[in-house]
Amino acid sequence: MLFFLISLLMNKGSDKVILVNSSGRKTGVSDKMEAHLNGALHRAFSIFIYNEEGKMLLQKRASSKYHFANLWTNACCSHPRPGEKIITAAKRRLKEELGISTPLKLIGHLRYTFFDSQSLLTENEFDFILKGQFNSEIIYNPEEVAAVMWILPHQLLQEVSTYPQNFTPWFKEIMSSPHFSQIQGN
Repeated sequence: MLFFLISLLMNKGSDKVILVNSSGRKTGVSDKMEAHLNGALHRAFSIFIYNEEGKMLLQKRASSKYHFANLWTNACCSHPRPGEKIITAAKRRLKEELGISTPLKLIGHLRYTFFDSQSLLTENEFDFILKGQFNSEIIYNPEEVAAVMWILPHQLLQEVSTYPQNFTPWFKEIMSSPHFSQIQGN
């Protein structure tokens, strides 16, 4: 595990995240891996996509993800780059991960902190929640995504209830928040 963390930090590249205070105001910039290693509060976003049948798009995170790998989650999650607006960043990552271009609507935000015992990294995020609609084939990036599926909300609730260990903690947190009813509405 220590080798994994050292490798991540040495190969961190130029990915940066926006550090924020508890109100979501920018306080600085950090290397993405360093922020996750230290558990620093930073901006993030979570995108929920529905099709015209009312099914929600889920993705299974690739095994190569640096934390919470191989778990099912909402359509796309990531971080805005310094100077990048949330909607712009969300559209960029939606295209990079799933090949999707669609209008997105900001629903709200929430804060959460989750520790991944496999990677020893922490998600401490001020997370903006967005939703959109898409009705075509999903051609996902296998470096980011292991699989995708469309699921009706009542079936999803049953799956999460029966197999909670198969889903990311932030996805379950959003599903239990007041924002989830807004995500499902038009």
